[in-house]
Amino acid sequence: MRTKMFVIGLLAAFVMVAAVGCGSGGTGDGSAKGPITVGSKIDTEGGVLGQIIIAVLEDAGYDVVDKTKTGTTDVVRKALTSGEIDIYPEYTGTALTQFFPDAKIPGGVSNDGQASFDTVKELDAANDIVWLERAPANNTWAVAIPGDLASANNIESLADWADYINAGNPVKLVGSQEFVDRDDALPAFEKAYGFELKADQLIILSGGDTAQTEAAAAQGTNGANAAMAYGTDGSLAALGLVVLTDPEGVQPVYEPAPTVRKAVLDEFPEIADLLDPVFKGLTLETLQELNGKVSVDGQDPKTVAAEYLKAEGIIQ
Repeated sequence: MRTKMFVIGLLAAFVMVAAVGCGSGGTGDGSAKGPITVGSKIDTEGGVLGQIIIAVLEDAGYDVVDKTKTGTTDVVRKALTSGEIDIYPEYTGTALTQFFPDAKIPGGVSNDGQASFDTVKELDAANDIVWLERAPANNTWAVAIPGDLASANNIESLADWADYINAGNPVKLVGSQEFVDRDDALPAFEKAYGFELKADQLIILSGGDTAQTEAAAAQGTNGANAAMAYGTDGSLAALGLVVLTDPEGVQPVYEPAPTVRKAVLDEFPEIADLLDPVFKGLTLETLQELNGKVSVDGQDPKTVAAEYLKAEGIIQ
């Protein structure tokens, strides 16, 4: 009896050891790899990007823990550096302005997409955080105008819009007091492109909600035909508005990219191979459309992410 019990005990111990070996990193026999904990910021785009990361990893056989909508920038960044989460999408401009206060960053870097990305990637390496490829979509302060107005007058950039204004055409911009007053917002656009909006060409709202400014411009409220906006706002496409490009690079570039703990990427290097091409394909127009499905149509970010990835042939 003792011999039989001993044999059973050995078998049980063997099974437990084997199970532990299968629980981390996968074994090549089809078992899940991971777990990988994914976080995100609490805004619409953060949720969409977080769900895109989750769907891609799950399709590749990873066990994923969903902690999207983690919190504000400070909260989700701390969660990453402390190891509470393993990966989340962050913006190059946010990192430059918030994460490295003591770094001596050369002038002009924040206005150049590639230079911004290269700089934050290098600086964050000291924190054992790796930046994967960024999306070519700048989610920064911008001016948006109705698509019909843009098409009829060949307005694509802020330079084109300046010419339109200086020719004496009717313009009325809706924006927040901060946008109108801050040196790095509307005044910076006016200085760089050589135009000036008078008081009667401005409709100033007390808050900074771009959904309100964009709706006013789209509906022509009180003569409005331009709005303070953010580059990847989801309501832009739904409202028929277009974001004017900023060829002078007045605003810092805010392009999203997955940021991942180095220890995790060292263990699962294929994560970069999986996510890099996906984020490279997330153009400004694509993110506007995906964000709009959530913020305007009320769809679930998980559903929006999955449908997009399936339509692109990225996941099954």
